[in-house]
Amino acid sequence: MTTTTRLARPLAALAAAAFAALLLAGCTAQGGGASSPAVPAAPGAPLTDESAGAEAARDADGTSERSVVTTGWLQLTVDDPVATAADASALVERAGGRVDHRSETPGTETQPARASLVLRIPVDELDGTVAALRELGRVDQVSLDASDVTVERQDLEARIEALTASVGRLQQLLASAATTAELIEIESELTTRQAELDGLTAQRELLVDQIDYATVSLELVTEGVAPSAGPGDFWSGLAVGWDSLVAFTGAALVALGVALPWLGVLVVVGALVVGIVLLATRRRGDREA
Repeated sequence: MTTTTRLARPLAALAAAAFAALLLAGCTAQGGGASSPAVPAAPGAPLTDESAGAEAARDADGTSERSVVTTGWLQLTVDDPVATAADASALVERAGGRVDHRSETPGTETQPARASLVLRIPVDELDGTVAALRELGRVDQVSLDASDVTVERQDLEARIEALTASVGRLQQLLASAATTAELIEIESELTTRQAELDGLTAQRELLVDQIDYATVSLELVTEGVAPSAGPGDFWSGLAVGWDSLVAFTGAALVALGVALPWLGVLVVVGALVVGIVLLATRRRGDREA
């Protein structure tokens, strides 16, 4: 065996091994690219495009949105209910709300002042506005209630959608009516459906207004009027007694003035009755004589 032959054999074996290694690496790369397993997302990781799309579709459906009507009651004791009512109204208007009702009763010697308001407050501003209202005086009573009207709103939306489609079909039929009888019948049905649609739309607008604006009744009162103290000594008692006597005398004179004309009439009528009786008695006596 020559030296060239001995060198060619190791070189051929080395080349074959290198070629086999290259083939194995290529197969491994192809297999990994075709069937690599999906790696689950770690907890708290951002949503993939597919899951984000599902969340968006759920929100678009409205299935995750709740419709809530919020009502409340707030009673405060303040120094001046009338002035505080103006402050409360201005506060609500700055928050984007409105005052649907406002009544005021000024204070008297026997009756304390008070004011009553019905406030409509945007639900997004409700907490801050109520907190600001509480700062206007001493809080006596406060309550907030929430009522879920999601089903009612969805029912209204479905009925409005169905009626809108029905009105559209009737308008198409009205345009293609062939006879006067068909025209009159379609117009009558269209009027009925349109009136029903208008009524449901008004209901929806009212419900949406109640959902968007919380209704809070605000009562503003002040401390009760204390009764006047009684006389503390003799001279105070004498003064009170004299004032009472003067008041009684004045009232008695007024009553006498009112009754005097009636007393005159009664005297005249009584005199007439007595005269008639005496005359009848005298005539009876003359006949018997």
